[in-house]
Amino acid sequence: MRLVLFLSFVLLTLSANTQIKHKRAGYNRGTVNGERVKTGAENMAQYIPLMQGKTVAVFANQTSVIGKTHLVDTLRKMGVNIKVIFAPEHGFRGTADAGEKVGNYTDSKTGIPVISLYGSKRKPSKEDLAGIDVMLFDIQDVGVRFYTFISSLEYYLEAAMEFGKYLIILDRPNPNGHYVDGPVLETPYKSFVGMQPVPIVYGMTIGEYAQMIYEEEWIDARYYEIAGKHGKFEMTVVPCNNYTHATKYELPVKPSPNLPNIQSIWLYPSTCFFEGTVLSEGRGTNKQFQIFGHPSLPKTLTAFTPVSMEGAKTPKLQDKLCYGWDVSGTKEEVLKKVNNRIQLKWLLDAYKLFPEKDAFFLPATSGKPTDFFFNKLAGNSTLMQQLKDGKTEDEIRRSWEPALKKFKTLRKKYLLYKDFE
Repeated sequence: MRLVLFLSFVLLTLSANTQIKHKRAGYNRGTVNGERVKTGAENMAQYIPLMQGKTVAVFANQTSVIGKTHLVDTLRKMGVNIKVIFAPEHGFRGTADAGEKVGNYTDSKTGIPVISLYGSKRKPSKEDLAGIDVMLFDIQDVGVRFYTFISSLEYYLEAAMEFGKYLIILDRPNPNGHYVDGPVLETPYKSFVGMQPVPIVYGMTIGEYAQMIYEEEWIDARYYEIAGKHGKFEMTVVPCNNYTHATKYELPVKPSPNLPNIQSIWLYPSTCFFEGTVLSEGRGTNKQFQIFGHPSLPKTLTAFTPVSMEGAKTPKLQDKLCYGWDVSGTKEEVLKKVNNRIQLKWLLDAYKLFPEKDAFFLPATSGKPTDFFFNKLAGNSTLMQQLKDGKTEDEIRRSWEPALKKFKTLRKKYLLYKDFE
């Protein structure tokens, strides 16, 4: 087994990027020195030859596009023999609610069978991959640990190792790749919303992340043993062009129903904590993850009412008048609010003003700390306790630093693009 990368291509990319001056602020619509960022999917000369004469499985969703055309449609026109499509959370076309179980079906446009990896199972089976030579992965990530596509990637990688398949990952820019922040996940809190010891914002593209979890042997040891025995597993990461970690990249397609624009994506690492509380996180409004609140908060705050809508059929606090905070704004305003860090002040303020402290966090399925959804999002039970103890933001952030510093050093080993600093 071996990890393959187009080194000559990467070296050319990195060489070109060394002339780029980096800034930690500003918004550039996904260009570097006026050159448009190209995704790995657009670098077809780098991976189409690897699939010629092969049978292919594609893990994709609505973000898997080349220009305005879906990757699957492009590959089929080029003669690639796609036998099966795998779909993640939200489905192949990206319309399912968060957490909604999606079943298997046949895609009406292509006639290709679609197997859900967010329903009854999380990774392809031996039967699913029977006769498959190449497994292709192309899904836009948002660079946040609890956004489940990196968990889906890990299971897909496991399947490639277990069944001796050639895995090709088409890299895409990370819209939150311009900083690293948050508590590093502790092993007891591992779940589908956080599987590896990385911070909430890990500052890596999905291709960089895949290389890190593979090379650091974070995948279950038995899969390395199996892959070593059959010796057929290979992984290729096809990198982007004209991208650096200083790039503020705006996604051409919304990555999921409740991340409708770049403002919601930039705010998501800070406001998704509210999914583990009784507060609305903005689902059922047109400001998902940009507005949050609860009926029992002071009526002097911003008022809003979550309603049933596509992507949020039964949102939390549906049809109830809520009071809270609206942190939306222009792209420039939101960038300034986030300021390259997870903003804890909104969570701290909400907890401080919430009248029934014991009811602030959604209940766990048991009394165990690991069963609180808030703790799964945080990756520990420390943050919950720090809120209860009235710790300040500075005190909380200092508790992150030892593990965060260690991760930042590790991360640099796997970067394919010029860093933000």
